[in-house]
Amino acid sequence: MTQRTWTAGWIEPAQESTTPEPAYSLYEMFVLHAEPPAWTPPETRLWPAKLMKRGFVVADKPVRRATLHMTARGVYQAYVNGELVSDALFAPDYTTYDHLLMYQTYDVSGLVRAGENVWGVILADGWYAGRISQQGNGAQYGDRLSIMGELEVEYADGTSELVRTDAEWRSTTGKYVYSDIQIGEKQDLRLEDKAWASTAVAEGWDEVAEVAAPAAELVAQVGPQVRRREVLDAVKAWPEGDAIVVDFGQVIAGRCRIECDLAEGQELRLEHAEVLDAEGRFFMNIIGRNKDAADAFVGRGGHEVLEPDFTFHGFRYVRLSGWDEAAQGTFDPACIKAVVIYSDLRETGRIRTSDARVNRLLDNILWSQRGNMLSIPTDCPQRERAGWTGDIQVYAPTGCFFMDLHDFLVRWLDQVMADQLDDGQVVDYSPATKDLFASGEFLGAISSSGWGDAIVLVPWQLYREYGDREVLERCYDSMMRWHDFCVKSAAGAFLEEGEKEGDARYIWDTKFNYGEWMLPSYVMGNEGAGPIEAAAVTAPTIATAWLAHVSDVLADISELLGHGDAAAEQRAYAAEVRRAFADRFWDGKKLDADFQGCYVDALAFDMLPEAERAAAADRLVELIHANGDKLDTGFLSVSYLLDVLWDFGHEDVAETLLWQDGCPSWLYEVDRGGTTVWENWGAIASDGTVGALSFNHYAFGCVGDWIVRKVGGLALREPAWAEFDVVPAFVRGFESCELEHETAAGTIRVAWSGSGAGAREVRVSVPEGCRAHVALPGSDEVVVGAGEHVFAC
Repeated sequence: MTQRTWTAGWIEPAQESTTPEPAYSLYEMFVLHAEPPAWTPPETRLWPAKLMKRGFVVADKPVRRATLHMTARGVYQAYVNGELVSDALFAPDYTTYDHLLMYQTYDVSGLVRAGENVWGVILADGWYAGRISQQGNGAQYGDRLSIMGELEVEYADGTSELVRTDAEWRSTTGKYVYSDIQIGEKQDLRLEDKAWASTAVAEGWDEVAEVAAPAAELVAQVGPQVRRREVLDAVKAWPEGDAIVVDFGQVIAGRCRIECDLAEGQELRLEHAEVLDAEGRFFMNIIGRNKDAADAFVGRGGHEVLEPDFTFHGFRYVRLSGWDEAAQGTFDPACIKAVVIYSDLRETGRIRTSDARVNRLLDNILWSQRGNMLSIPTDCPQRERAGWTGDIQVYAPTGCFFMDLHDFLVRWLDQVMADQLDDGQVVDYSPATKDLFASGEFLGAISSSGWGDAIVLVPWQLYREYGDREVLERCYDSMMRWHDFCVKSAAGAFLEEGEKEGDARYIWDTKFNYGEWMLPSYVMGNEGAGPIEAAAVTAPTIATAWLAHVSDVLADISELLGHGDAAAEQRAYAAEVRRAFADRFWDGKKLDADFQGCYVDALAFDMLPEAERAAAADRLVELIHANGDKLDTGFLSVSYLLDVLWDFGHEDVAETLLWQDGCPSWLYEVDRGGTTVWENWGAIASDGTVGALSFNHYAFGCVGDWIVRKVGGLALREPAWAEFDVVPAFVRGFESCELEHETAAGTIRVAWSGSGAGAREVRVSVPEGCRAHVALPGSDEVVVGAGEHVFAC
């Protein structure tokens, strides 16, 4: 990350400190099942967004360039002479503000003019002070907002002027009654001065305060900013009591834009949700403190185009209250749009099969990715919005097919490394909030196997997909420190009773780990014991398997980077873990933790003696059949499930799971109208009951990678796609598939058609500088270079 030398200071607008919420912990939520402390409407405890500005003079001579550099503790919109300097949203993006803060640079040459000019800023809470945690607590990073910036005007004659954030600035409030990135935004248009950012006059405005700079490192913008990416029309609307419910047909992350006449004092309220209930009524599926997901607008009398500025929601449905049919006429759904918002990421992968339901599944996976690539890789766009390491770790291969995630994930990895603890722990999510560090009372830990492993596995995926060796070098020290923590933790170094002896040192059962998180049999239905209980019974097996796997991947990285001695140590350690795993958990027929996912990980990571692996695969198949030919896998095994079955000769079972439409399954969600991937396979029960759950979690969408490789036939062989495999598996139920993937070398295309009863045709397009290894049934492998190639089989 590049740095800049600043002469500007940090300034605060006149403001009240963020009102703290009464304490409410995860332990109270999930163990004591305590109701949250009472809270009052947002108007009574949230503060308005701030308007800030200062005037400056530009000399009457040619301007060569004018550049604005700016950042904030909060989120901001910047204006020059009343014009927005950028269409980016939520600048300066979400970072771990205690350690890293980005600044943005804008070319404003076309906005300055000779004579008087005005630099204006709107400043809102954003992630910095907003109510962003699962518990609904605000001020996770600070309770007072501030900005810093410099506007440099360079003249054609070589002279220049620099305008800074300083004591000359003034501040006030405007139309924003409150604006919280999680709760929502309320605008009272009667309070708006439309000319505030185009005139330097600040009569009656408050002085600002110059404040100390944060301790965080200030770095230039890395990766894409957030923008409006699409606009969706309403597909249906209907009355529900005194309100109107609008359906946009797709679960998204974003907000609404409504164009209408609004009488003075008339208030429109928009509430957002992802699903309807079993009777087809509006249903707030995300519950909890400060999860309002509602915006409101108070009219001033006139025609308006209304859209919030500093908030977003996860939704498909909107409940609109306050529409006055007598004054406004019959509601026309054409007046309201859904604005899709996520980081400005280029889509690089497209795949279509001969099956409409699988195509809908692929669309759902991509839409979940869109909804969760908003500044950071979030778990969900409506409830937590946290950068959970486990979610992106399992999803990264699929994600890198659909989008160019390189810069986006490199930026996020910087947050992960900045949040890493002194003892090497990689915390469960980054950017880390103060509530994360308070969650130890609930779980007894803030790191986990499979989650912290993201510091190894995500850079490895970036290297494989994009050929980026630098990201491995950049993260290597953090990888080593995390691995050292894992090794020591498994050996009992942090236990009061001291370190373990013998093979027990290689079994990771010394701390809380998430294990088979969201294990279907433990989380679905009224009898479900819950994910914490699933972790308790699976974590030692799962964590130990992942300890060996990550040791092997780290060894590959060490060897690649020239650390041969470290690689040898890591491989030797992985071998010891495997030996101890088989001795401790495997009796020759079954694992101690007799769950599908435990077998999947044991087989995927070669945790059992080679001669006995087939028996473990047979037991996995027995468990699948006993479960009605349905999966029962959680976060850390589902991405390997179909591959393990395929590799051990159970292709028919893998195909059955893919085509399964009973619960739990991917197509069950499709058949129930899902337009994104759900957090809980049974979020809508077979009887139609709708759960108060997230309907937009991308983690289980990791099956997309398998579909690309096995159904589409495209698999990476060498980093950056210099060499790749084309090996369609001709999975049962498909008669054709076509895909394309844009790589740094060019666009790869693979298409095949034809059924097993007749001849199949396979077409391959290879970019310049690449080679494809094509292996089709009944034929030897063929290696081809750049160009279009056609094969028959």
